Amino acid sequence: MQNEKQLTHENTGEVQQVLRTEVLVVGGGPAGAAAGFWLARLGHDVTVIERKKFPREKTCGDGLTPRAVKELGDMGLSDQLSQFHRYEGLRATAHGKALELKWPTHPIYPQYGYVVRRRELDMMVARNAQDAGAKLLEEHEAISPIIENDCVRGAMVTNKVDGNTFAIHAQYVIIADGANSRFGRAIGTSREKSWPYGTAIRTYWKSPRHDEPWIESALDVKDRNGKSMPGYGWIFPVGDGTINIGVGLLSTFKNFKDVNTSHLLDSYAHMVADRWEIDPTQPECKATSGKIPMGGSVGPKVGNTHIVIGDAAGSVNPFNGEGIDYAYETAHIAAEVLHDALIEKDAMILKRYDQLIEEEYGQYFKVARLFARIIGRPVLMRELSRVGIHSRTLMEWVLRIMANLLRPDEIGPAEAAYKAAALIVRAMPNA
Repeated sequence: MQNEKQLTHENTGEVQQVLRTEVLVVGGGPAGAAAGFWLARLGHDVTVIERKKFPREKTCGDGLTPRAVKELGDMGLSDQLSQFHRYEGLRATAHGKALELKWPTHPIYPQYGYVVRRRELDMMVARNAQDAGAKLLEEHEAISPIIENDCVRGAMVTNKVDGNTFAIHAQYVIIADGANSRFGRAIGTSREKSWPYGTAIRTYWKSPRHDEPWIESALDVKDRNGKSMPGYGWIFPVGDGTINIGVGLLSTFKNFKDVNTSHLLDSYAHMVADRWEIDPTQPECKATSGKIPMGGSVGPKVGNTHIVIGDAAGSVNPFNGEGIDYAYETAHIAAEVLHDALIEKDAMILKRYDQLIEEEYGQYFKVARLFARIIGRPVLMRELSRVGIHSRTLMEWVLRIMANLLRPDEIGPAEAAYKAAALIVRAMPNA
């Protein structure tokens, strides 16, 4: 961090500390820590502020897809990742059947993933950013933006340990404070209300099957009365004696707000108890839940001097609720854009971020948002999953689409998938 100054507040006479940095990153989770790493690696003075102290818990399935593994490898973390549980693909279950599907081959992404608890993963990435030269302030909260001439120029920050509040001034600000993004809302971001969002709940159980080579996704989650519900259930073997079990629901379900997710998780745990050899009444810890904006639904993502990334921008895959890989990717893109802006001394370069995000995710998120409308209709989802679970070829193709692992020569099928989904929605409007 650059030079520090002491300013006297005009009204109270109180001496206030002012810190300066080239780039201030609000939030030290996956997106914020990755942005801090890349900016520091590119030679910039960057400060990351994180409201909590590492390690800390987050509601998550803990699964890293091949896209996330690639980004972590690019950050030099492959060796550290190899200490955790590696898995080879997805086991899809529905209607009493199961299909084990390996991750597809791809010219860029590896053919495997890892399961890493977020308390360990996020700390690993944050420490990696520090090692690269980023300044990390844990237990510091950005309470309000500093605005100058319609530009975000930093934040007022409170040290949660001693209660001291001070200013951090910056040339540019990255907003990466997660799905709730209070800081983002303070500078004018909002979620597109017509686009889907989700909610997820998870906890851990002891299981002798904790080191299986497959993560599992249930396409036919049911409530306590045996009624099909929207969304999906997951089981991720953690490799440490436990498994992560959770359920995710989509707002496209007409009775979404009436669903008790705690009851749904309990029902799902009982549904899989015998097969995974767990005691569904004895989870390892209290379940945690969270709301998830999806499909790039939060904007605007760029201002005169700021960029919004990760969950704070709604950069979550509506197909499966996956957000870690997009957090790392949007952070990487934002860091490179800011690097160019700093080198060229031209803030207008920030507009490239919107263009790059649209090129990378625009068509894909369009398909995923429409698909969310389909899986929000239990009757329709039940019939589609009944067909899919009997076709390995179909499900392998669906896995490539859902995990955003289409090869460059398969971009055409993405548009075909959108058209097919649109036809289904129109054909069964009341499902």
